[in-house]
Amino acid sequence: MKKLVYAINLTIDGTLDHTSGTPDEELIWYFADLMRNAGMLVYGRVTYQMMVPYWPDILKNPSGETKSDIEFATVFDSIPKAVFSQTLASIDDKNSVLYRTKVEDEILKMKKEPGKDIWTGGVALPSHLINLGLIDEYFFVVHPVIVGKGRKLLEGISLPKNLKLKLVDSKILKSGCVVLHYQK
Repeated sequence: MKKLVYAINLTIDGTLDHTSGTPDEELIWYFADLMRNAGMLVYGRVTYQMMVPYWPDILKNPSGETKSDIEFATVFDSIPKAVFSQTLASIDDKNSVLYRTKVEDEILKMKKEPGKDIWTGGVALPSHLINLGLIDEYFFVVHPVIVGKGRKLLEGISLPKNLKLKLVDSKILKSGCVVLHYQK
């Protein structure tokens, strides 16, 4: 059975705002390499609209972009995407499908299909998936900054019980970011 993997950047104080730090080339290469393990990317509306058309547009006009950005965009663009939203009218990206069904039902179906693992990112949808017990692995990239404000993981959600995780790997990047890889 496929795993559902959550990867996210966060600050030391747990803020999940992508504007609180700019990823360097090493981190972008790291995420591009991680995403090669994904057979499907699952997003909610907000994260999807942040990622598309931004990354596909880099491939359309790569001049002035770093090699790491082009590589990340290439990997990202090659992976099918499932977008869960009740408010999006439609999706124009050739590699994305819009779902209006119950996310847990679709994720359980996707996990049973053959192929590579399913990856997710963002805040609201992954928080819901964590609460449902559907996420199997976590990649937390902790940036060496404290911002003191912004959205937090699981904000407004009370887990029915503590979620125990096992640390399976860690890595310190040159930027001072620490990658923590956990499994359920």
